[in-house]
Amino acid sequence: MKQYDAVSMLAFVENQRNHIETEVNKTVFPEIVYPDLVPVDNSAPEWTKTITFRSAETFGNADWINGNANDIPTAGNKYGESQSEVHMAGVGYAYGYEEVQASLAYGVNLQNNDAIAARETYERFVDKVAITGDASKGMQGLINTSGVTLESSLKTFITSTEDEILAAINKLISGTAADTEYQMAADTLLLPYSVFTYLASTPLSSKEGGTLLSFIQKYNTYTATTGQPLTIRAISRLTNGGTGGTIDRAVAYSNNSRVLKLHIPMMHRFLPAVQVGALNYVVPGIFRLGGLEVRTKEAMRYMDGV
Repeated sequence: MKQYDAVSMLAFVENQRNHIETEVNKTVFPEIVYPDLVPVDNSAPEWTKTITFRSAETFGNADWINGNANDIPTAGNKYGESQSEVHMAGVGYAYGYEEVQASLAYGVNLQNNDAIAARETYERFVDKVAITGDASKGMQGLINTSGVTLESSLKTFITSTEDEILAAINKLISGTAADTEYQMAADTLLLPYSVFTYLASTPLSSKEGGTLLSFIQKYNTYTATTGQPLTIRAISRLTNGGTGGTIDRAVAYSNNSRVLKLHIPMMHRFLPAVQVGALNYVVPGIFRLGGLEVRTKEAMRYMDGV
């Protein structure tokens, strides 16, 4: 059986990379939640070193004026600025000498399992940064951004009555309307898995039927105000996600780009294959992250002790 030289093997791996990338890009990872929870912004230049985060606070009031007045009341936004570094990270995949020789000899494609694993690893990495940040890079996430108002639940939901649970949730989602231009409750509620499971599996005591979760979805202040359904999601990282890392946390916020953005100047990409050592062919993968920007902290609320 023919033995292929290093140049032919590297060319084959590179040719296979193009085919494999097409398959990898079609793969869906249902357990990855960040694209549904935060708007993703890829608009910054791929090699930018920093991203400027701008927080906004609306000011001003309309008032009665004289018909010939020159001093018209004005409104606007007060902006605070901070900069976040964009950091580079990577994950790729590799093939061994024997695997490449066998594929060439039998005229079959290289397996794409490792390439899919690399892409999934990237998605999990970004998912973690979006939700909890990364302390080593000074990044904060969706559930632990400093400066967001923190409420405390009087009792855990499991030990609360139906009315107490609904009152706590409405306090949480309605608090985001207090001092912002949105004038409505938050549209997204995130709960720890144990709390979500309890609400979804506990029937109402009344004759109305349904569960505690369906009761909340029907009678929350966001739905009452807008007629739109409240998005309620279970997030595992909220378990022990509260202050001190020993109590559960719930999160309410308005999920739109005026409130928050996840900056990914460079999404994950595979680079040309390289030979590493005598018997390994590596396809590197790189990406660049700027982290989560919470632009309007008043449109978010945390509640510990749920």
